[in-house]
Amino acid sequence: MSVRELVVLGTASQVPTRHRNHNGYLLRWDGEGILFDPGEGTQRQMLRAGVAAHDLNRICVTHFHGDHSLGLAGVIQRINLDRVPHEITAHYPRSGQHFFDRLRYATAYRETVGITESPVSEDGVLATTPAYTLETHKLSHPVESYGYRLTEPDGRRMLPDRLAAHGIKGPDVGRVQREGTLGDVTLDDVSEVRRGQRFAFIMDTRLCEGVEVLAEGCDLLAIESTFLDEDEQLAVDHGHLTAGQAARVAQEAGVRHLVLTHFSQRYSEPEEFERQARAAGFEGELTVAHDLLRVPVPKRR
Repeated sequence: MSVRELVVLGTASQVPTRHRNHNGYLLRWDGEGILFDPGEGTQRQMLRAGVAAHDLNRICVTHFHGDHSLGLAGVIQRINLDRVPHEITAHYPRSGQHFFDRLRYATAYRETVGITESPVSEDGVLATTPAYTLETHKLSHPVESYGYRLTEPDGRRMLPDRLAAHGIKGPDVGRVQREGTLGDVTLDDVSEVRRGQRFAFIMDTRLCEGVEVLAEGCDLLAIESTFLDEDEQLAVDHGHLTAGQAARVAQEAGVRHLVLTHFSQRYSEPEEFERQARAAGFEGELTVAHDLLRVPVPKRR
């Protein structure tokens, strides 16, 4: 059975707390796993969440601040210790290549797994598979940072009433799906476009064009909300978003399910993030993330 969900491994920003580990997020997308921003302690959080190294197919790092990348060393070494049988691809800003190299070879270990380095240096498509297209857009932060967006290809939804009207049933349904026509009947006559699902991951950034592009039309958006609205100037100064800013982006982009995360240690009450997001006008499904939470991708409309 296919599973599409976001497993939240950690929700703290620069400083972890007793209840929040540093960042870490695993997107399960059918048979693949994409690990985003493995901060310090990610390997242990994976264990607590029931995530194995074998579940990983890609690692995507938005930028090289420690709370988003210090867990790379442990995760990569665990991948090799467990002899993961498939290749794993790592995406990260090309400008931080020296940081990636240091983390990949932070200590001595035996390399048993091929990790393909695929650094990012500009907006665009990173990978295309039968299940999704992975693309990236630059964000606005004191160090170079990129967000990621995953888009499923559009499909077709067969319409029973139209099939019946044209007398198409049984094996002929599959035939018109495969071949596009059956006699004088076209696939468009008996089906409609089934929009592919969309997910975006946006971490440390001010408001910018990249945020808007990544969020547009997402079924599930995981986005930082480091500060509450009363500390908006701090957010601007340090290259972050507030709860209200993140919520307004999501509302304007038509996001169906918004996940707020990456919280400053100065705040202890998550309810206030939800209150401010609603006050900003977001009307969709809303989750204020906590460690080890699982958030399903919304079902197709």
